[in-house]
Amino acid sequence: MSHSAHAMQLQVFSPSAIVVDRHVSRLVAEAPTGSFGILPRHSDGAAALASGLLMYTEPDSSQENYLAIDGGILVKCADAVMVSSPDVVSGQSIEAMEKVITERFMARDEQARLTRSALARLEAGTLRRFQQIEGWPQ
Repeated sequence: MSHSAHAMQLQVFSPSAIVVDRHVSRLVAEAPTGSFGILPRHSDGAAALASGLLMYTEPDSSQENYLAIDGGILVKCADAVMVSSPDVVSGQSIEAMEKVITERFMARDEQARLTRSALARLEAGTLRRFQQIEGWPQ
């Protein structure tokens, strides 16, 4: 069996590297609305990805390979599947990848939420100070 007959070319990009560039026979990813699978000859399309697992299987193998991705975008065009994510970690253990998602990506989401909250308080305080300046419209 040739790779091109029953495979797709998967490329996964992070800002600093090509993390994966190989033939795969199936792929499962997570979108904000739930998980979905892609097989060779599926329709072309694009999807936003949620932070979570991306699983792929190589042709002639039952070994599942896992990537922890911090959101991103997936585009399937013909036999090519391209994924771009701001942070990608590879591994063969689903447990290890779930730990990365929980400890690294979710902690970053919480830190971003706290930062946005602090900025909102700072902006509100600055506006109150401007309003206290004589002549500032109330």
